[in-house]
Amino acid sequence: MTSSRRKFLTGVGGALALPSLEAFGSGNPATTRCLIVGNPFGMHPEHFFPKDFGSDFTISRTLKSLDWLKDRLTILSHTDHNMVSGHGREVSFLSGVLPANAQAFPEKNMSIDQAMARHVGAQVRYPSINIGMGSGVRMSWTANGVENALITDPQQLFDHLFLNLSNEEKKVRREMIDRNGSILDTVGAQFSQLQKSGSKQDSERLDQFATSVRELEQTLGSRREWIGKDKPTFDISEHMNGGRTIHDNYNAIFDMVAYAFETDLTRVATVAFPTNLKYTEVEGVTRSYHGCTHNGKMEDVTNELVAIESFQIAQLSRCLKRLDAIQEPGRDGSMLDHTIVLFGSGMGYGGTHSNRNLPIFVAGGGFKHLGHVDTASPNGDNMPLCNLFLTLMQRFGIEREEFNTSTGTFDLQYG
Repeated sequence: MTSSRRKFLTGVGGALALPSLEAFGSGNPATTRCLIVGNPFGMHPEHFFPKDFGSDFTISRTLKSLDWLKDRLTILSHTDHNMVSGHGREVSFLSGVLPANAQAFPEKNMSIDQAMARHVGAQVRYPSINIGMGSGVRMSWTANGVENALITDPQQLFDHLFLNLSNEEKKVRREMIDRNGSILDTVGAQFSQLQKSGSKQDSERLDQFATSVRELEQTLGSRREWIGKDKPTFDISEHMNGGRTIHDNYNAIFDMVAYAFETDLTRVATVAFPTNLKYTEVEGVTRSYHGCTHNGKMEDVTNELVAIESFQIAQLSRCLKRLDAIQEPGRDGSMLDHTIVLFGSGMGYGGTHSNRNLPIFVAGGGFKHLGHVDTASPNGDNMPLCNLFLTLMQRFGIEREEFNTSTGTFDLQYG
């Protein structure tokens, strides 16, 4: 393969983090959504995992704010990505694949949220939204192995979701899409030329890229139509006035996510609790988040860590109560019953830099929930977390039999 052709393929690959053609089919008649919430340092295991198993488990200290949701909750013990422990591996949280190993997989280190976003495609204005309030959690990766940038400010998220373009901005946006369409025509011609002269391996790669080009053509057409449609209105002033504490910011973020689901602006959202938040605004916390993870088993420092983690869960719980209060027209159950909620981390426990026994739970989604489950095999091996991801993807309406490092599915029934 010549240098120019290699450069061309790299350029196309880097530009095509796109929905698959399946997204342009009829889809499921019943809309399913997915909310994924994660943090960088895992959870203190003694306070996250319940002491007993089964559906009648006793809620743990960290999860206390979810007590109202016990019958729609599945907590998984002994599941992970089977990686050697240490910092830097938590980036595999939603994929099971490290970026350095991505080339060995057909979809590289694509994360589950982006697989779902690709499935939804242009059915909604935003196939997915990825939110954080700082750095520290790298959760979302495209099918080309590119990390999705986070929206890191509530006002920025509001502008993205709810601020309409001016007529002049709409004109500029349409012209940009039309120019991109012309570029695709040129790319299509290059595909034909390269396919004639390339090797068999080159031809297979070009076929994959050609499919992506066709998808992008359809996406650009749909995006052009979305420009002319006004966004729903939303008021977050109650959260944006005054000092804007950590509580205000996360209330605003989660309220906007709930409303974006309700108005079908998007069906996939990730929210990351980063490393650098000022958690000293949380009652009882005087130290940094990272500092609390290295607590030396000192009770006072551990209590501060559990306060931080309990705050994270309480913010999510508040959002889930909001979703549970929304009755979807013509459907049984609340919006929460039609929203897959996944919480977790790519690190098991920051205090030991462990990447094993990740703190994972699933809520809502219409599943027949199991309470607290030990997912280890009879010989003591932890279950691949991608088995759960495959089950969640199937619930979302994606028909596939494997996802990255999965070896099967997790037995979580729905319907």
